[in-house]
Amino acid sequence: MRRTRSALFAAGIDEAALDARRLVALATRTDAIGLATRPEMPLGHDGAALLRDHVRRRLAHEPVGRILGEREFWGLTFRLSPGTLEPRPDTETLVEAALAALRDRGAPLRILDLGTGSGCILVALLSELPEAQGVGSDRSHDALLTARGNAERNGVGGRAHFLAGDWAAALATRFDLIVSNPPYIPSSEIAGLAPEVSRHDPLAALDGGPDGLDAYRAIIGELPRLLAPRAVAAIEIGHHQAAAVGALAAGRGLALCRLAQDLGSRDRVLLLSHAS
Repeated sequence: MRRTRSALFAAGIDEAALDARRLVALATRTDAIGLATRPEMPLGHDGAALLRDHVRRRLAHEPVGRILGEREFWGLTFRLSPGTLEPRPDTETLVEAALAALRDRGAPLRILDLGTGSGCILVALLSELPEAQGVGSDRSHDALLTARGNAERNGVGGRAHFLAGDWAAALATRFDLIVSNPPYIPSSEIAGLAPEVSRHDPLAALDGGPDGLDAYRAIIGELPRLLAPRAVAAIEIGHHQAAAVGALAAGRGLALCRLAQDLGSRDRVLLLSHAS
């Protein structure tokens, strides 16, 4: 543990202590409680070899979630694949804001998740809304297979449905709640991202076009026909994009219900509805 932590810290790895615990726990096939209560536990030959390999990968800036093959989000565990963005804590702000906007969490709501990726947003919402049904769309078949597996593993597989398509192009029905965490990073800024992101998250889940707004134009253009009366859309944004995305929404006759901020007090989620 000490050697792993020191190696990661010396390489400038953020959260070196946390990453060390997670990697050693994986190598010893235990968890944080096991490490705390059995610090004398031997790695063994195989565990030591596995730990060396995982530390090498982390020192090369591969995220721990990619090494483990999974990431926790909303208290649930989600498998990752090459076609999925790694869920971030900031995106839990979207789930919180969407739930807060609902009048009746026990209603048989229809939810649409555009660009579902790992399915983390849709599955988290379904875990809180026992009567809801959800649809997740994505262009990536790899992502859709991963999302389907995550829904089943987290107990909502019977209420989660997935389809391949370009945003909402294949959909004709209306929904009570629409959510999305679309790609919103300007193309010119991709290369400057942390290597954990630029080298390991799929480009399609990051690149928002020249101004970072391509996906918002596509999504917001579809919202008027997809939102049921009194429905709401919760859309994640970059912390500097509230005005630009809000203007796109206003141009389509949508009203801004709320601008939610993440734990860092940065603008993170726009909630939109039909203008009354």
